[in-house]
Amino acid sequence: MDVFDVLIERGFVKQCSDEAGLRNLFAKKENVVFYVGFDPTADSLHIGSLVPIMAMAHLQKAGNTPICIIGGGTAMIGDPSGKTKMRRTMNQSEIEENCSKIASQIKHYLTPQKNLIFANNAEWLLNLKHIDFLRDIGRHFKVNEMIKSEAYKQRLDRQEGLSFIEFNYQLLQAYDFLVLFDKHNCRLQMGGDDQWGNMLAGVNLVRRMRNEDVYALTFPLLTTARGDKMGKTETGAIWLDADKTSPYEFYQYWINIDDNDVVRFLNYFTFVSKEEIAKIKELKGANLRSAKETLAYEATKLTHGENEAQKVRISSRAVFESKIGNLDSMPTIKISQKNIATGISVIDILCMVKLVATKSEARRLISQGGIYVNDQKVNSLDFVVGANLVKDSFILIRRGKKQYCRILVENL
Repeated sequence: MDVFDVLIERGFVKQCSDEAGLRNLFAKKENVVFYVGFDPTADSLHIGSLVPIMAMAHLQKAGNTPICIIGGGTAMIGDPSGKTKMRRTMNQSEIEENCSKIASQIKHYLTPQKNLIFANNAEWLLNLKHIDFLRDIGRHFKVNEMIKSEAYKQRLDRQEGLSFIEFNYQLLQAYDFLVLFDKHNCRLQMGGDDQWGNMLAGVNLVRRMRNEDVYALTFPLLTTARGDKMGKTETGAIWLDADKTSPYEFYQYWINIDDNDVVRFLNYFTFVSKEEIAKIKELKGANLRSAKETLAYEATKLTHGENEAQKVRISSRAVFESKIGNLDSMPTIKISQKNIATGISVIDILCMVKLVATKSEARRLISQGGIYVNDQKVNSLDFVVGANLVKDSFILIRRGKKQYCRILVENL
């Protein structure tokens, strides 16, 4: 099976500019250079970013060369795709710091020693001369075609409109493809399906200016079986950075997914073989717990390393079996004995441990009977977490059946 079939079989391919041509390229060329762009508007990627990263890893394993473009230049404008209003303007130092952190995260999934190129489009975009760019690049773009792009249409239909600076984004992304073609003979751009218009613009620009065939391939924009955006929870995004989402929380996200998502996510987010996934597909009911453990362990191992994955698996099993013991990998915050002695509102505690996003959400969950302290249901909005609840130096807070956080009481 060739690598293009692997991508299709695992569900990565949504659209392709020329499937026959791309298949032929993979068939005749041992090493296809391809790229994916990453937006450094945050200091961490989230698990939605794992779709392109895992596709890159499959292609790299097949002997091809990935280029990871960190958009240090385009981030100064902001991609309007999928956005209802203009993005916050970022300064250059903030962008550079985010670029560095994102690059280090991507290296967990790809093999740095094997055909891996990192680039920042600030290298060629920030020094562009405006008149030269309009003359040499802008003349290949027609405004009447550009405004047909879904990303632009959505914004033009809204009161906020579309700024001129955002309107230029498509030209800059297309120019990235041209630069990478010239520098690395890059033949393929991959990205989310919301980037389709921008990616086709790059394909057309290379063809017009270099008379060469290049290709675009998009991934589906994932939602869960419940219709939620991939990687979003009630308390926020699931990040790849361990300081923003702990390995335990990361592991638990996969454990708690809908049964209908297990096989699909094993295909996307692990390297578990198709044969093994086919066996898992036959599992039903309670037996799916082991399949979710496989998904959670493999995804956590890729992101945080095998040692961390093993620790959080042990902790998760202990909680699942109600054996409150080996919980060192559980999300933990430290509170001084002095503060606990005076008592802290359970509503404030829930916000501190990030089991809720707002105090109003905390009140709602308490009223619905969904909050527990040391496995005892909290029945009052006035409940106070105090020293009397400390057992073996910690207090266990639970939301629903599966979301835990440990408060470690110390003499700080």
